[in-house]
Amino acid sequence: MTGAVAIAVLGVLAGVISGLFGVGGGIIFVPALTLILGRHQLQAEATSLAAIVPVAIAGSWRQHQAGLVRWRTAAIMGVASVAGVLAGAEVATSLSNKALERAFGVFLVAVAIQLGWKAWSTYKASKLPPPGPEPEPEPELV
Repeated sequence: MTGAVAIAVLGVLAGVISGLFGVGGGIIFVPALTLILGRHQLQAEATSLAAIVPVAIAGSWRQHQAGLVRWRTAAIMGVASVAGVLAGAEVATSLSNKALERAFGVFLVAVAIQLGWKAWSTYKASKLPPPGPEPEPEPELV
């Protein structure tokens, strides 16, 4: 398989997983780029940030059609996260590749634990899965 074909296959798989579970592309793209394609951690993270743009647009549009997106909340979070991503990128470029790999690994383990805990708590609370997502009301901003 050529490099471009492998990247395209990873993109399709990441897109399916992102659409199915609503996870950020970085959780899929970064490990795939580092482990499968052998990219350095910082290069994988930077590539993931650029690659997630079309994924986020397509996924949000599809979820919007289902009436699930809270655009006001998304806009506030999106604008606020710009400062965070700039600070995070600054820190990432100051770390060694090994330190960045370890930090990303710790982050992935923390996400896995949180998701597992939530799933276990839900399972314990009820043997039946909920009927579907219920939209949360938009918070009032003064």
